[in-house]
Amino acid sequence: MSERVIAPKNRGFLFLDSHPDGCRQLVDEMWQAVPAPVTARAEGPVALVIGSSAGYGLAATIAGLARAGIRGIGVCFEKAPARRTGTAGWYRTAATARLAREHGRDMVFLNGDAFSDAMKEQVAGLLAERFGGRLDFLIYSVAAPRRTDPDTGDVYASVLKPVGSPHTTKTLVFDELGAPEVKEVTTGPAEGDDIEQTVAVMGGTDWERWITFLADRSLLADGFTTAALSYIGSPLTAAIYRQGTIGAAKAHLEATARTLDERLGKTVGGRAVTSVNAAAVTQSSTAIPGIALYVGLLRGVLGPAMVAPIDQLVELWDRLTGARPLDLDDEGRIRLDTWELDPAVQDAVAERWSAATSATITELADLDWFSDEVRRLYGFSVPGIDHTTAVETDVPWPAQRRPGSSFSTAPR
Repeated sequence: MSERVIAPKNRGFLFLDSHPDGCRQLVDEMWQAVPAPVTARAEGPVALVIGSSAGYGLAATIAGLARAGIRGIGVCFEKAPARRTGTAGWYRTAATARLAREHGRDMVFLNGDAFSDAMKEQVAGLLAERFGGRLDFLIYSVAAPRRTDPDTGDVYASVLKPVGSPHTTKTLVFDELGAPEVKEVTTGPAEGDDIEQTVAVMGGTDWERWITFLADRSLLADGFTTAALSYIGSPLTAAIYRQGTIGAAKAHLEATARTLDERLGKTVGGRAVTSVNAAAVTQSSTAIPGIALYVGLLRGVLGPAMVAPIDQLVELWDRLTGARPLDLDDEGRIRLDTWELDPAVQDAVAERWSAATSATITELADLDWFSDEVRRLYGFSVPGIDHTTAVETDVPWPAQRRPGSSFSTAPR
């Protein structure tokens, strides 16, 4: 037992600890927000979610379990409780596993490097031994700072830089007392092999490697479908995002989807698509210059009409499973961001962006919402959670127990 009081302590948008009870309640809220399954099936499709513990990957996992009735495997990379608490994703995974068991879903969670062939071997073994040797869906949602190439051992590092010239943008920060400030920040352009390095980490190389690895072991079911989660975003953030090094990686991801789609169509009658999701407050997005300001202003324009990640992923699963048509844009992408990129919405956000200063920002952006969303990423600002009461922080990683069985094994 390791009980302690967990108070929110942060450096900018990064919090040093996570609150286990808050993370659990947030997962409960996300599950409760999912509509009932369209059809009740005794045994749902087998799915693999790579990047299952945070952001859109977490939403994909919960929506898949609660809406599509999936069973299968979630892969993520989280830190266990030690001197500090576990990472928020550690506690979210424990909470997701509990709900899966309670609802009779056979879902195994693996903690490790999704880029490694060792993890691919572990997943392949589980699919063969536990899930009948077939995989119906693969959701790829990985945001990482670096990747080790399993073939060469080379380590690639991703960077957030514009391409061609320096870029100056407004950004939102909070001072030591929590007061908001709108500042300008200049980011130097990509140099050397920055683009190639970023593409190697955040592009489609590892996604394709996963598909090839599983296909070579005859683990893809007939009609197998895979979706990689992506983002385009606003013209206001394009220079640092879609037209920057990350944008080059996203373009590679989309090109990989087209290659995989043709290949899967020929081999298993399957599909590969990218799903373009809309803006949200995530641990990854808050690191991108200008995104915090943009999302706060977007919420200021739309209020509760913003579509939460869990609602977007419910729609994605409905499209992937045939409950709704699998409508694609001209580039072969599922678009879940049309509400964000509506011209009237973008015009309103752009007007506020131009007017945003430290003196006006509280009138233009929903900063209370934004601050709460950042804190909620770590289990804080959650109604009903008392941060002055000691809580158990030593939460174990979910055992590989089958629903309805007392048998369990330690995670591999």
